[in-house]
Amino acid sequence: MVKTKFQPNPITQLADYYDLIIVGSGATGLVAALQAYELGLHPVILEKMAQLGGNTNRASSGMNAAETEVQLKHHIVDSFAAFYDDTLNGGDRQNNPELLHYFTTHAALAVDWLADHDIELDDVTITGGMGTKRTHRPSSMAPIGNFLVTALLNLIQEAQIPVFTQVTVQKIRMNAKQVCGVSAELFDGTNRQINGAAVILATGGFGANQQLIGSYRPDLVHYRTTNQPGATGDGLTLATDVGAALVDMEKIQVHPTVQQDHDHAFLIGEAVRGEGAILVDRTGHRFVNELATRKMVTAAINTRPEHDAYLILDQGVRDHAKAIEFYDSIGLVIHGSDLASLAANIGVDETNLRTTVEQWNQAVAIHTDAQFHRTTGMDRQLNQPPFFAIHVKPAVHYTMGGLKVNHQTEVLNSAAEPIAGLFAGGEVAGGLHGDNRIGGNSIAETVVFGRQAGQQAFRYLQNSNK
Repeated sequence: MVKTKFQPNPITQLADYYDLIIVGSGATGLVAALQAYELGLHPVILEKMAQLGGNTNRASSGMNAAETEVQLKHHIVDSFAAFYDDTLNGGDRQNNPELLHYFTTHAALAVDWLADHDIELDDVTITGGMGTKRTHRPSSMAPIGNFLVTALLNLIQEAQIPVFTQVTVQKIRMNAKQVCGVSAELFDGTNRQINGAAVILATGGFGANQQLIGSYRPDLVHYRTTNQPGATGDGLTLATDVGAALVDMEKIQVHPTVQQDHDHAFLIGEAVRGEGAILVDRTGHRFVNELATRKMVTAAINTRPEHDAYLILDQGVRDHAKAIEFYDSIGLVIHGSDLASLAANIGVDETNLRTTVEQWNQAVAIHTDAQFHRTTGMDRQLNQPPFFAIHVKPAVHYTMGGLKVNHQTEVLNSAAEPIAGLFAGGEVAGGLHGDNRIGGNSIAETVVFGRQAGQQAFRYLQNSNK
């Protein structure tokens, strides 16, 4: 069956009451809406932007999960404990243990839930900071974000869940300390009150809000961002206005590999390094374990005189990281028929680059990287011409801080008490990732906690009606 392009509902269809109001249309909001609908609720999705999908559209690598059937089919034996430890260590052991335990023990169920909805993530790769392959993606190796948003919107359309764009929620309305709806401004400037006994905030982070970033991390205001323009932290204001607490707001992730030579900054996903690409500086030498945590790779790039680097890959890597096709289509990829021509095209010393690649290939052959102790993403040598390079610099990517929540996605006040009827999941919620988010954990977070938010909103409404 051929799917038509998803069309949001005409604003004339916006009703005055819904069982559940979901603010934001990224993967967290879409998953929460589907889960709530399947439990018998009548949810609505309100999106302030004209485009649906939020930052999820920009995700490229995959979705982390441990102890999955997909892993076993690829002869990978993993454990919840290893997933927990890798994420805890990646976050500098500053992660909220309650959130992290729920996350790492429910990600496999989230992969199964997607498969039950014919969203198959049947291939696995690896991202920085992970000890084994647990980053699930479609076998087409398509970038996970758009793949997921498109599939979820198809399901939203089939379920006839109402979705409205260019609707800006300005206030969460309360009645006797319980959520009773929202106030919103429509695209034509008119205001509406929409009633509902529960609200899920799925509004994303604040990576595109330079002023807010500056108030917590003035050292980052000069960085560009990978975030879509709508990632301005609206959900934080909505929730704090009704008493919500914030956590970890100063914890803002800079992604090391972002192409910034054009009007827009384009994140080059870790799957490229996970499939075997290396980083070199302008001398043509490696300088870091490319699959260390994002924090560590960023710091290494920032020690280079020009604060930049080149990703080096060959056709073999390109065949296993299909996002390269998109990067190339918009002019981000530099080509070389051989290493000599690639070196000339990126302006590095040919001898140095050739020696670097030869040393890397030897390391792959014996699976020992004596230089930088890389142990993952070493499945193939760089020996299949043509060769390619992508110029990268660090950029603001993800805000680990946000609303204080418990593992049931209930938004908490300063006394750590739930605000009745208010739930949040995805990047708007803080605490899960500690001081550094591992690649592949954001998409997993959207599905794990999107499902949980839908389930807990259902349970709350069921108990409220007793």
